[in-house]
Amino acid sequence: MLPAPKSVKDIPGRLTVPGHTGRFVHGEKSTLAFWEITEGSISPIHQHMHEQITYIAEGTFEMQLGDSVYTLNQGDTLLIPPNTLHGGKAITTCKIIDTFCPVREDYR
Repeated sequence: MLPAPKSVKDIPGRLTVPGHTGRFVHGEKSTLAFWEITEGSISPIHQHMHEQITYIAEGTFEMQLGDSVYTLNQGDTLLIPPNTLHGGKAITTCKIIDTFCPVREDYR
């Protein structure tokens, strides 16, 4: 049986770090994350084995990637290679979409 469509608003939100609520869709090989991040919230510097692609749907997010810092605005994307230190701060309230490959088992 194939999966049926689901509205993002029907996926339960989960607070992963203060100010970061995520809604997750998991496939066999990847995870899609829909984030709502409140202004001023910090995403601590971290790394993981997953390749991550970030898309800023709304707002402004300051992202540190390795030794570089980028100000990402609505419509911007950023590729985060596996095992690369990254983190940031929501300059405004943000909606961000991330893809992860392989699946983020810790978000199940």
